[in-house]
Amino acid sequence: MRILPLLCALLLLMLQGAAGLSLARGLPQDCERRGGFCSHGSCPPGIGRVGICSEQDFCCRRRWYP
Repeated sequence: MRILPLLCALLLLMLQGAAGLSLARGLPQDCERRGGFCSHGSCPPGIGRVGICSEQDFCCRRRWYP
């Protein structure tokens, strides 16, 4: 019975983290302001998704590696 509260807390933390992973929806102009570009279907290799331009277009931007 002691594990049930731990499982509930872990589930809550996982759900909170997943909420921050959603892609921002916006216009192509919003994507360009963020330094990205709209790509149909998927982003090229080495480029990450940072948002959604439309139903079929993703906002893509080069990944930052410090």
